Amino acid sequence: MSLTIATWNINSVRFRIDIVERLLMHHAPDVLCLQETKVMDDAFPHAIFADHGYHYSVINGQRMHHGVATLSKIPLIEDNRHDWQDNGEARHVGARLPNGLRIENVYVPAGGDTPDATVNPKFGQKLAFVERMTRWSESLSDDTVIVGDFNIAPLECDVWNHKALLDVVSHTPVEVAALAALQQSHDWVDLGRHFVPPPERLFTWWSYRAADWRLSDRGRRLDHIWASPAAARAATAFEVLEDARDWGKPSDHVPQIATFDL
Repeated sequence: MSLTIATWNINSVRFRIDIVERLLMHHAPDVLCLQETKVMDDAFPHAIFADHGYHYSVINGQRMHHGVATLSKIPLIEDNRHDWQDNGEARHVGARLPNGLRIENVYVPAGGDTPDATVNPKFGQKLAFVERMTRWSESLSDDTVIVGDFNIAPLECDVWNHKALLDVVSHTPVEVAALAALQQSHDWVDLGRHFVPPPERLFTWWSYRAADWRLSDRGRRLDHIWASPAAARAATAFEVLEDARDWGKPSDHVPQIATFDL
């Protein structure tokens, strides 16, 4: 059985439904994990996904902010969510496939603009979120794939300019260390860097502020697909759909797709 899992911070699923449909029509992943859906559960556009064969879903929505959704052509068993920020924000949803594989879909807080928790509480909340994820990760025993917008670019080659971004939230040493501790807590395999070894260029986000994102190419790798060791051994392919940054009404993030032979 070949299984494809896609992840995408869509930055409003209703506003960008046309490019979501483009992904579904041309790439048709078996499972699609969305972050920053920005819609309550009762207003989620289920019918459009059903038209493309996605009849199963687990949704954790929030009006105008945050929100995660996992849509699937394959039945989804269970529906769990963790409040790793401990403030009620909709940032995680988890499900299990019939073969036992868990898929965890997460949207880590951005953390504000100042990398100092004493003056910027949002930064402290981000670090606490990752710490709680790490404690959860330590206890995992199931084959698991965790995907989403982690809002941290861990490697020097995961940003357009390492030295320029050392003091910029998403690439600071304290965030990188926190993400490394999370990865080590379950021996997660970073599939992006498994298939595209460093220092090869690999970005998933470009700011809207750039007049020409391709020309400036000031990207960061904020979005990730990680697999537990057994699941990682079944991974056969990985791709970033960089051209999606040019699709109509684009998100500032682009989709990633991992393929598994299960």
